[in-house]
Amino acid sequence: MNVLSRNRILQGILLASAVLLATSAFASNKASFELQHPTQVGDKQLAPGTYTVQWQGSGDQIQMNILQRNKEVASIPGHVVNMEAASPYDSALVNVNQDGSRSLSQIRFRGKKFALVVNDAGGAAAGSAGASR
Repeated sequence: MNVLSRNRILQGILLASAVLLATSAFASNKASFELQHPTQVGDKQLAPGTYTVQWQGSGDQIQMNILQRNKEVASIPGHVVNMEAASPYDSALVNVNQDGSRSLSQIRFRGKKFALVVNDAGGAAAGSAGASR
C-alpha cells in the first residue's frame, strides 16, 4: 500500500468518526415529556399526550422542536439552565395564565441537572403546575 492510499484511508476513518460523533451528540439532545392538559407551546395549542423534544444549541440560545409520533408539531426558542440537583423524574412545567390557559415554561429530565426553559412562556403566571411521567 502506498502513502497516498494510507492517507485516504485515514481521512475516511477520521471523517466517519466525526460523522458518528456528531450523530451521537445530536441523539443525546432528545427526550420525552408528557402534557396532561391542553397547553400552548409557542403559537400552537397542544393536546394532552406524550411528546418528544429535540433541541439544538446550548446555553442561552437553543431551538426546541416538539414532535408527536415523529411529526413536528411546534418549534420554539429557549435556553438551558443548570439546576443544583438532578430532577427525580421527567416533567413539563406549565404556567397557568390569568385567563386559565396553560403555557409550557420548562422541561426537566429524570437524572439530569439541567432544564430547558421556553423563552416568553406566556408572560406572568398566576401559578404553575407540573406534569410528570
